[in-house]
Amino acid sequence: MTPIREPLLEARTAAVLLAARREGKSGTTASLDLGCSQTRVSLGAEGVSAEGLSASWTDLEEIAKEPRKVFASIDGEWRPVQVFSEETRWLRSLCPTETAPTVLVSGIPMHRIKACDPMSDTRAKVKALGTPRGRVLDTAMGLGYTAIEAAKTAEYVLTLEIDPAAVEIARWNPWSRALFESPVIELRVADAATEIEAMPANEWSAIIHDPPTIALGGDLYSLAFYEQLRRVLRRKGRLFHYVGDPNSGQGAKMTPGVMRRLSQAGFSQVQRAPEAFGVVATA
Repeated sequence: MTPIREPLLEARTAAVLLAARREGKSGTTASLDLGCSQTRVSLGAEGVSAEGLSASWTDLEEIAKEPRKVFASIDGEWRPVQVFSEETRWLRSLCPTETAPTVLVSGIPMHRIKACDPMSDTRAKVKALGTPRGRVLDTAMGLGYTAIEAAKTAEYVLTLEIDPAAVEIARWNPWSRALFESPVIELRVADAATEIEAMPANEWSAIIHDPPTIALGGDLYSLAFYEQLRRVLRRKGRLFHYVGDPNSGQGAKMTPGVMRRLSQAGFSQVQRAPEAFGVVATA
């Protein structure tokens, strides 16, 4: 699998280009990859153009009205980057933020975006583990940010993703390219709840468990799954489990149950990691 390298537009980029038009400019710089880089864009009477890019002013005016969507030119039309999954029946869509985009799953953002951003969220999760070394298991790929962050120090990272639609969305996302290009990362389309049963005991130095909400991924919060996590984690290996805002109603309700089940599964030193909205535990 390889990343898709096509120009992408979102509301902020459209606003930059429309402002340049109002100022009478013939060209300006703008990001066509969600903030990863800047490109010189030509402005004409009908619209804008750059290498691989052609968009009318009408296109840009419509895109500027949609701050929670990312657009790509698909079959000659600027359409939102979204995929409906036949496997899970979830609609996944790429959603811009101040830094890297998040993904909306049935309208629910998969990263913290209030008083935070996806990259700060990711770094907090990985930091809660310490410095990942050796072999690291990432149970829920999403856009691959945690796998990419862990791969900066780990020897090998296996990231699992149940939904092929998630992989397709990640292929569109410029911030996810290392997921497909890093020699340290292996991406496997599989259900973590069943895949883990075939893994050898004591295989992983660290595990990042960042599941979707319990409404979307209930099995990944079960005692049976936690017992499997404990079985495959090496002695003194660390687990980070994302739960949610400990000060929210749902987070406050769920965290004690998660901690209790992790202890029942055989983990020790089960502690809250409030800065990462999760729990850490030691095998």
